[in-house]
Amino acid sequence: MAFPIKVCAVCSEEFELKPGKPGFANRCPACSEPDSAEPTVKQSEDADERKNRMEANEARRQAMRDLLYRKDS
Repeated sequence: MAFPIKVCAVCSEEFELKPGKPGFANRCPACSEPDSAEPTVKQSEDADERKNRMEANEARRQAMRDLLYRKDS
């Protein structure tokens, strides 16, 4: 079975579109690879930011719980 021949939208080179190919169907394997040149730096949070985030998440959980499990009278 022959695979369809596609033209890359980025570099205009022809490639075979094979099943299970990572990336986009209109890009060749070389153009589909993610650029991992920049390491991601995790920003640290101080205690106040963590506390605010925890309180906001708890309020969201409580609101969802109230919406989901309220008694319709």
